[in-house]
Amino acid sequence: MRVLGLDIGDRRIGVALSDALGLTAQRLMVLERRSHAIDLEAIRTLIATHHVERVIVGLPLTMRGARGVQAKKVAAFIESLRRSVAVPVQPLDERLTTVQGQRALSAMNTSPRKRKQLIDQIAAQLILQHFLDMQRDPATPAA
Repeated sequence: MRVLGLDIGDRRIGVALSDALGLTAQRLMVLERRSHAIDLEAIRTLIATHHVERVIVGLPLTMRGARGVQAKKVAAFIESLRRSVAVPVQPLDERLTTVQGQRALSAMNTSPRKRKQLIDQIAAQLILQHFLDMQRDPATPAA
């Protein structure tokens, strides 16, 4: 089962894709945000191209678990996406994924310019991998 992972930002959408067995997440690409309609069409195309059966979207809750401004924007995008595609779309708490991604890039001595290009993909990969791990082992903490 192929699963698509999304990290929705105001300017970019990080995209990750699972392997065919649904075990590992790989970085796929970054979509530059253009318009709501174009963004949805790009995701629909990715779903069709990669035969995706489920979409996981990172929901940026506050550290206290509340929905701040960005989480409300992402929740609205999720609702639009649900109406636009024929596969399940599921939010997943993404707290600290960007921080984890930045630490990983820093540990690899990645240049600041390259980090900016990769962070959205890595955040999507971390979100998706967490979902895949939870599917295999229900004891995996939600966040």
